[in-house]
Amino acid sequence: MRLYNTIKIALRALRRSALRSVLTALGIIIGIAAVIAVVSIGNGAKNQVEQQIASLGQNVITVFPGSFTTGGSRGGSGSNSTLLPEEVNLIGNEIPGIVAVSGEVRDRNQVLANGLNWNTNINGEGVGYLSIRAWNITAGAMFSDSDVKGGAKVCVIGQTVVEQLFPDTDPVGQTIRIRNLPFKILGVLAPKGFSFFGSDQDDVVIVPYTSHMKRISRRQFLSSILIQADKPENMERIQTDVTALLTQRRSGREPDFTVRNQLELAQAATATATTMTFLLTVIAVISLFVGGIGIMNIMLVSVTERTREIGIRLAVGAHGRDVLLQFLIESIVLSVIGGALGVLLGVGVSQIIAKMNGWPVLLSTLWIVIAFGVSAIIGIIFGFFPAYKAAQLDPIEALRYE
Repeated sequence: MRLYNTIKIALRALRRSALRSVLTALGIIIGIAAVIAVVSIGNGAKNQVEQQIASLGQNVITVFPGSFTTGGSRGGSGSNSTLLPEEVNLIGNEIPGIVAVSGEVRDRNQVLANGLNWNTNINGEGVGYLSIRAWNITAGAMFSDSDVKGGAKVCVIGQTVVEQLFPDTDPVGQTIRIRNLPFKILGVLAPKGFSFFGSDQDDVVIVPYTSHMKRISRRQFLSSILIQADKPENMERIQTDVTALLTQRRSGREPDFTVRNQLELAQAATATATTMTFLLTVIAVISLFVGGIGIMNIMLVSVTERTREIGIRLAVGAHGRDVLLQFLIESIVLSVIGGALGVLLGVGVSQIIAKMNGWPVLLSTLWIVIAFGVSAIIGIIFGFFPAYKAAQLDPIEALRYE
């Protein structure tokens, strides 16, 4: 009963100063809202990047040209290419645990078909490319190994190219001209959407990489080599084996290539988003503590203003712990109400930002619980000192206070 009466007195005191109570809780409300909004947007961005990385295929290892030293100057990944077509077959034949391997040559060019033209990506790939990228064919079929070996003038095209060059007709079996060379369309790729780099993955014409090198780009070296491992636990071993094989082919020279697996690419892609989310979360947490200090400041003022009231309560038989509990309850109530309003505001703000800017949002139940719990803890921590100070007042001195 005594606890019930103490809670009633605490709530009555907060109602008497409703505006001050709201302003006191404002720091907690803003801090909690900031934490929820920042974490939701950060998690959404990270999840989107991870999904887009996954859309590149499963258990993928990529060999990039570059990372070499010439005349004291060190180049980065992709700075120069010495990857040869024969190394694609060598990797596929000599290293166990590989499901598919594809040489890759990338270029951009104008293409013509059906009386229309379009500037698109011309990618030279191997037969295993669609398996590596987990990409399906919606019409027709992929070119064959014999097409790759013979450098055949065949291709498959993405949905964007279909929309631009064949808006009302079936493109399978028709001809598309690349650098004025006719390529027969064997199939149409399933829609893939945008990559995490922001490029349209469907805006592509895929030809055998041998055809690309001999007929289109007339280059000697590959842009990269894509490898798919049979299972995740073999990726590290395959990555090591590929590095050793290519190093051996270069007769002990310093490696002029870089081998990266999908996990490393995902970590690099999400590193910036994770860092920014962490920094913004730290700022939001600091604002929470600032809000807690505001609660302590207002509660200290409240203790000073209500010194005579406290003295009367102590004089008529209230214990010091009752007074301590009363002020502690006031502080906790302010924090909990502020936390609840902050959660609602944070969810609302994150949704509004997502709709206005088209950003992905992923609400985390765990973070909502944590933020709400932190608000209650802040009320206890920052409310204890004012409550303790009130409980230690001498009744006689308190009654004398004006």
